[in-house]
Amino acid sequence: MEQRIFHGNITPVDAANALMAEFNRGNLRAQVFGQEDNLTVQVATSAYAQSGGRTALSIHIRSHKDGILVQVGEQEWLGIAASLGKTALAALINPLNLLGRLDDLAQDITNLQLTEKIWTVLERTARALGASKTISERLSRVTCEYCGVANPVGEPTCIACGAPLGASYPTSCTVCGFVLNSQETICPNCRTPIATP
Repeated sequence: MEQRIFHGNITPVDAANALMAEFNRGNLRAQVFGQEDNLTVQVATSAYAQSGGRTALSIHIRSHKDGILVQVGEQEWLGIAASLGKTALAALINPLNLLGRLDDLAQDITNLQLTEKIWTVLERTARALGASKTISERLSRVTCEYCGVANPVGEPTCIACGAPLGASYPTSCTVCGFVLNSQETICPNCRTPIATP
């Protein structure tokens, strides 16, 4: 299960509405379950799909202290694999059979890209609402290493004890948005190496 955090003025309802608008049409159907701060969107092949194999995927969206946490489950592949196998077998028997399976093949390829499309829709929605994987000003506080007082971002020294704050600034993973400690060299959420300045 892949997860990402979007920081800023975005709610689970915003993300769910964007996913519904994008995926509740054509050969796909989308449904939303849950409460306002903890939603699940299920995207699946329509029962009346004219082409391609069947697939399904769940997206869990919940409120986070500074935005939303999105988890995308594993996609159901069996229906797509069966449809691709049928296309390959038909092409082996007679290459001209491939012409009759072009719609199925195109839909299967589209369905294989479903996870990528979900992340693209969520990134676009977050960007439109001013949210991102970068820590927002609301969450970004610098804790003094000497006295433990939280200081506003941009303060060069602690407002309580006057100690320098330069090394204490928090960052976030550029891939998944997870808030990182300054000592971390690998993101604990997505295992991406962190570039050092």
